[in-house]
Amino acid sequence: MKEHNCDNCSMRSKFDSKPKSLVGRFWRWHINFCPGWKAYFNDLDESSKQELRIKYNLKNS
Repeated sequence: MKEHNCDNCSMRSKFDSKPKSLVGRFWRWHINFCPGWKAYFNDLDESSKQELRIKYNLKNS
């Protein structure tokens, strides 16, 4: 599995702590098209993907 920085992303942690903050909302919008996030997400096992789908309300991922 390739190393991804998405687990340690400061914007992601801002979203996790304050999802309605400007940075948090930007991160959530950003992951809709970010190639790094898509690669990270695709490298995860199915149960981890499902957890993220629920946590971040992801559709069609």
